[in-house]
Parts: sequence; C-alpha cells; structure tokens
Amino acid sequence: MYVAVKGGERAIDNAHAWLAEERRGDTSVAELSLAQIREQLSLAVNRVMAEGSLYDPDLAALAIKQSRGDLIEAIFLIRAYRTTLPRFGYTLPVETETMACDRRISATFKDAPGGQVLGPTFDYTHRLLDFKLAADGEVPEAPEAAPRREPTPHITSFLQGEDIIQREPASEATPGDLTREPMSFPSNRPVRLQSLTRGDEGFVLGMAYSTQRGYARNHAFVGELRIGTVPVEMEIPELGFAIEIGEVELTECETVNQFQGSKTEPPQFTRGYGLVFGQSERKSIAMALVDRALRWEELGEDNLGAAAQDEEFVLSHSDNIQATGFLEHIKLPHYVDFQSELELVRKLRRDAQEAVDEAAAREAAE
Repeated sequence: MYVAVKGGERAIDNAHAWLAEERRGDTSVAELSLAQIREQLSLAVNRVMAEGSLYDPDLAALAIKQSRGDLIEAIFLIRAYRTTLPRFGYTLPVETETMACDRRISATFKDAPGGQVLGPTFDYTHRLLDFKLAADGEVPEAPEAAPRREPTPHITSFLQGEDIIQREPASEATPGDLTREPMSFPSNRPVRLQSLTRGDEGFVLGMAYSTQRGYARNHAFVGELRIGTVPVEMEIPELGFAIEIGEVELTECETVNQFQGSKTEPPQFTRGYGLVFGQSERKSIAMALVDRALRWEELGEDNLGAAAQDEEFVLSHSDNIQATGFLEHIKLPHYVDFQSELELVRKLRRDAQEAVDEAAAREAAE
C-alpha cells in the first residue's frame, strides 16, 4: 500500500542546508572566488558555456562553484538561467577567417599558408604530475606572444581551389533554432550542428571514436584546428548597419575525409565541421567527425548501420541534461508504481505455484 512521507518539506530544507555546508567544505580553507574559477579552471568554464548555450564566463564560473564542480549540474543551471533572458535578435554569422588566432594547426599541410601556431596546448606535455603546483610554485613566464591578428584563410579553401574537395552549397535559408523549436527527424545539418555543439562532450567523443575504429569507415584528417577570438556583430534597425557588440572565444575544426565517390558524387575529399565556445579542442574535433558520419545520405554513401550514422540515435542521446533528467528521475519516489509491480509479481508467483500444485495433484491421482 502507499505510505505518505511525513516531514518531507522539512527534510528537503535540511538537505539543502547540508548541501551548502558540503559545498563550502572546510571553512579553515580559503573559499574559491569566481575569478579564480574563471581564470584557473577555464577549460571547465568553456565546457559549461558550450553545453549550456550561453557565453558568459562569470556565470559559468558561478554555476561551477554552486554545483561543487559537477559540470553537468552546472550546465543545467546555465540552461535554466538562459531561459529567463530576453531575446533581442540574432547576430550576423561570425567570420572565422578574421579570427585572432591563439592556436592554429593543420595535420594535412606542414607549411600551411598563414603558418602553424602551436599556442597553449597539452599536446606536447609529458603527462607527469607537476608537484610544484602542489607547493604553490611560481609559474614560469611564457615568452611574449600575441594572437595572429591578420586574416588567416582556411586550409580547405586551397583544396577547393583545385576542386578536389566537396563544395558546401550556399543557402540563404534561415537556420532553425534548436533552443526555440523542438527537434524533429529527419533534421537538417544546421540543426544537427547545433545539437552536437550542445551535446555532452563524452558522448560525442565516444561516437567520434567509434567512427575511427571502423564503425562508418570514415577516416579523417584534421584539415585545420584554430582557437581564438572573433568579433560579434549585430544589425541595428534604427542605424541601418551592423555594429560590433563584443567578441567571443571559439574553437573551430574542419576535417578532411577521404571519399571514394558514389552514384551522385565524384571521388573527392569531404568535410566535417565543429565549432564550440571557448578552448575545446577535443569536443570540436569529435563534433566534426560525427558531423561527417551523419552526412552519409546527402553524399550518396551506404549506411553501414553504425551508431554514428543514425541521426535519431546520436541527436536524441547526446544531450546530457535530457539524459540526466531521465536517468535521475528514477531515484525520486515511485512508491505507487513499485507497489503495483510488487503485487503483480506476487500474483504471478502465486498463480505459478498453484499451477505446479495442480499438476502435482493430478500426477499423484493418476
């Protein structure tokens, strides 16, 4: 039978108070400031902004602090806050060719036009614990470096000049807005890219890794990876022209993929694309790999039955907020549901036992 929970509201208040105490931790240890989180845990801040669909490092730092470092909970907080903000309009598409690049590399051309800029990267570190950090050691000063300010053409534009890479079709259509319209299937590429950039980094990484292991037979090269800031412009109707309203840091990745050709397309290179808020290399590369795997139909390729080629599977399961909500709801009270299933199982067991007893009685009578 259903038993009502008594004192639930008081228990929840106490749980919130205990949570706040646990979040603060040992009060003899200095409390983290939002500036410390923003500046020293910047990659976590970037992930929260990207998957929360809101570019605001200070709010992302606050969400990380409030969530005790649980990034998915922080992303949930940011998305919830985002829904309260008014929408004034849409900015113009950012021009990543004008990006002030802190980092810009290509795995396809050693002497890439515009040069290779290693920038701040873990790629060449030894992955050994640095105990100087535990001792609060001084950080060595880096040599003076400034972002590359001059326009940097994309690597794929040079391949396009030889006409050996797929040309992206131009479109004047306004892309859908996933944050305002529910996703439907089949979707289009702009909506898929929005979903992937908001998607859980671990899930998108797993899907990308599956393509590299042969599920979708989709071998990729990183044509270009660039990180830097781009200006954001918005058209002001009263002025009649666009003005710069700020700038954002982005990570952009374009992959170059081998393509044997199909009934509708000649042999050529094809592309995958990833664009993410902040410095987020792993996510942008993974996004580009999955984007390319999902393009099988428009390129006339065979569907090999790989998970990364299944649009509904990928996009319906990549959102960590939806996944978390559905997963964690099962820990909430389900007393009535469970009691009904408990009674059903008891009845099935009684019926089965009665059937066994009847069979045994008939056998004994014979």
